Amino acid sequence: MIQEKKIAIGSDHAGFELKENLKEFLKELGYDITDLGTNSLDSVDYPLIAKALATLVTNKNPDKGILICGTGIGMSIAANKIKGIIAAHCYDTETAKLARQHNNSNILALGGRITSPEIAKHIVQTWLETKFEGGRHLRRVQEIRDLER
Repeated sequence: MIQEKKIAIGSDHAGFELKENLKEFLKELGYDITDLGTNSLDSVDYPLIAKALATLVTNKNPDKGILICGTGIGMSIAANKIKGIIAAHCYDTETAKLARQHNNSNILALGGRITSPEIAKHIVQTWLETKFEGGRHLRRVQEIRDLER
């Protein structure tokens, strides 16, 4: 069975330009994109965008997402408040790879003010292409899930 290439993306004003850049890149990779905003450089509250995207991801519609704010930290904190989310703030390809291999992250958080578009593309591609290893990591991910109760 061929898995559909769908992804949700959202940003605040500080991540808007990187979001727009990554949308083009994701289209080149063949992804169908759900854009949850923001749609300008006007100031917005990032927790609302994180909640909207994380809610879609917990409902597997789609099952992965990318959130971008100034540093990526605020978006990852907000998204991780939603049950079922493992949002990983990644700043290079190694953290992106390990976020998927070891943590089975379903949301990637990036910093629009601290990550260049070229580096972000490498991070995104690595995160999307890396599979969860399972094994001993499955037990640990389940322990994280148990914390949500």
